[in-house]
Amino acid sequence: MLLAAVVCIGAVPAVHAEALGRATAAYNRGDYVRAARDLSLLAEQGNPKALGLLGFMYEHGFGAPQAYEAAADLYTQGAVQGNPFAQAMLGLMYDKGHGVPQDFILAYKWLDLAASRTRGRERDAFARFRDAVASKMSRDEIAVGQRLALNWTPAAFVPPVAAGSQPSDVHK
Repeated sequence: MLLAAVVCIGAVPAVHAEALGRATAAYNRGDYVRAARDLSLLAEQGNPKALGLLGFMYEHGFGAPQAYEAAADLYTQGAVQGNPFAQAMLGLMYDKGHGVPQDFILAYKWLDLAASRTRGRERDAFARFRDAVASKMSRDEIAVGQRLALNWTPAAFVPPVAAGSQPSDVHK
């Protein structure tokens, strides 16, 4: 299921579409080192899909060392730009406490946003993940998570070095 979400490309600017397509093809061939290299170039330019896919590769150690904190940072950068895959994966990181402090409210928020911005099987999967997190929460906590999701707006990409703050400052 996650692999299907990883290879989902969707509409992207023409400049990035070809490079993202090459990176995805490399991933599908099992050439993870090339996929990570190609995605890194796009991620440096702030491409939210590349940020999400590269985060997945770091989370699982595909073509890059497994590094939860790096994955969470990449997911955060893609999530704040509105990429549903990055939002869902960041939500799962918060659920597990991988690379970020465990926080069911933020997990719910990001999974709710991801589910609301997709369709079909992807939406169903993200909604199931959100509902699984909700089963660990009180009604008040769920209400806070819903309110955070409702009040959320996407942000423009700001390179982490130029931003002068840590990506973790952006998602609360």
